[in-house]
Formats: sequence, C-alpha cells, structure tokens
Amino acid sequence: MKLYSVILAGGIGKRFWPMSKINKPKHLLKFHSNKTMLEDTIERVKSLMPPEDIFIVTNTEQKPEIVKLISDIPVNNILTEPFGKNTAACIALASVVLHAKDPKSVMLVVPSDHIIRDLEAFKESVKNAYEFAKTSGGLVTIGIKPVRPETGYGYIQINEKEVAPKIHKVYTYAEKPNYATAVRFIESGDFFWNSGMFIWRADVILDEIRIHMPDVFEGMMMIKESINTPGFESTVLKVYGRIKNISIDYGVMEKSNKLYLTKGDFDWSDVGTWEEVYLLSDKNEHGNVLHGKIFCDMTVDSFIYSPEKFTSIIGADNLIVVNTNDALLICRRDQAQEVQKVIDYLKINKHTEFL
Repeated sequence: MKLYSVILAGGIGKRFWPMSKINKPKHLLKFHSNKTMLEDTIERVKSLMPPEDIFIVTNTEQKPEIVKLISDIPVNNILTEPFGKNTAACIALASVVLHAKDPKSVMLVVPSDHIIRDLEAFKESVKNAYEFAKTSGGLVTIGIKPVRPETGYGYIQINEKEVAPKIHKVYTYAEKPNYATAVRFIESGDFFWNSGMFIWRADVILDEIRIHMPDVFEGMMMIKESINTPGFESTVLKVYGRIKNISIDYGVMEKSNKLYLTKGDFDWSDVGTWEEVYLLSDKNEHGNVLHGKIFCDMTVDSFIYSPEKFTSIIGADNLIVVNTNDALLICRRDQAQEVQKVIDYLKINKHTEFL
C-alpha cells in the first residue's frame, strides 16, 4: 500500500487579517522562513514521497498563485474546489480522487499552514502511523502534547496503554473548549492537541463518510463517476452546491469508533493567530516583537507589524498591531482568536475591497 500526501490549502486564514486575504491567504505568506508556509509544507512531505504522489486541495481564487509556486508537482494533482465547504468536503474529494487512482492508497492529510521544526521526528510519526493504518484500518491522528491551555485547538483523550508501537486508542475527541475546560484537560495529563494531521486508507475514510455523512458520500460517488470525463468540474460544482459545510472532526472523527493517536514528539504550531506568531518570535528587552519602522515608548509585551508605514505606540501593553497599506488591526493579545469576526463584518457589509 502506497502513501500519498494531501495538502489542504484552501482556507483564507480569517484570524490573520489584514495580512491574509482571499487571494493571498496565510499559507501563501512567509512566517519564520524565506518560503511560504505552503512551500515549507511541500518540502516536508517530499521527504516522505516523490512529488507525483503529492496532491493539493485549494480553490479557484488561489489556484493560479499555487501553480506559480510549485514546479515538480503535476498540475493535475491540484484539486480545485468551486467554493469552500470545510474540511469534510475537501478530504472527501481528495479521498475519492486517490481511491480512483489507487484503490489501496494510504493518505497523509496535512494542513498547509503548520510550522514543524524537527523534520526527522515528524517523519517518524508519519511512518509509524502509516504502518498501523494500512494494516488495521484505523483513523490515526498525530497528537501534540499541550504546553498551555489553548482554546483554539481541539483536544483528544487517549488510553495510555499502547495497542501497537506508539499507537493509542482514542477515548474522547473534543472540539475547541473554553479556557476552564482546557485547563482541566491539561491537568488530567491524558489529553493531546489535535494537530489536524491524519493518516488513513482512502477506502476506510470513504466508508466512514458513508456511515456518518451519507449525503456527502452520495455526492462523492457522483464525482468519482465523472473523473477523467469532460463533466468532472461541472459535477464537482453541482455536488458542492448541496453538501454540508462541516469539518471532518464534527462529521466523522467525533462519531467513529476507529480512532487512534500517535504522539508527535516535535515542536509544532498551526500558527492559527497573531498571538501564535508573537509566541514564536524573538522578543526585544521589553518583550516586544517589532517588524518595520516603529517607535515604541512605555510599551511592553506587544506584537507590532508595520512594514509599509511608520507606526508609533506609546503606553501600551499586550497588544497586537498589524498596519498594512489598506487596513489596520489593533487588538489585545488575549483576544487574537476574535479577529475572524472582522471578516464576517466585512462580508455582511459588502466591504469586499478589504477581503
């Protein structure tokens, strides 16, 4: 059974506004590297397989920019969604395409916007999960040991007893908790962050989608029949127009009895918010992270990003300031998760020029 990668690269990174936009989302920006996050992700999975076994799922707005970035991955391996319907739809689409190509395929599903610093440890986790998934038919998640009570991540509770080398049965699959619950999870010692990286056989995840999301499965079977025909794109559009907008976590993972976890023993961040960028960045003697021409006085523990405009901050603490040529964000660091509300406001009020 052969291992393939599916890179999810269709989101817009709502919590990274105003830097992240529809045509230039988070995974097409550069953080802590001279390459985009998508390019770093591609390089990471290329250490496990040849380029022709790497697939990317994106959308029509982002595809042209992604085509410019890649050189050795076949263009036909870029699967295009007509519009976003969350991770259940894009994973189902990739599963159908891969299963049609190779009925015995095993999928490594990875988001395009993670930072992973220990490549060898990452590869070890993937290889271990792959060996288990291909023989057991299990759905394996790479779990990360929590280092703080983070409310932006899902949590997974495991049985510490191994069912196979470095593989644990999952007890509870919990979506993003409130702060008090996150503290309780960490204190228990048997909860891990859900990294959003999965390893499973294509036939197994499709069967779980059939059981738990039959409407999605029915649509995907229509798409499968149209693969390599002139009607493929129109069929995808038709199916996407009627299926649920739901994550794979809610749609399948919280309901399945085939869940397993392998511990990811490496530094990891999904860089989900500007607060994550602050935590990952080098600070000056005042605890500030400064990018651009910036004057600070009596300001501490803040993230200030203003590469195009002179910006001055006086008498502030624990702020995030992102100043671009057409928009300004100011928020407290502990409210970084709420930045996505700006996107909702702009859409409702039809201020599309800022999206």
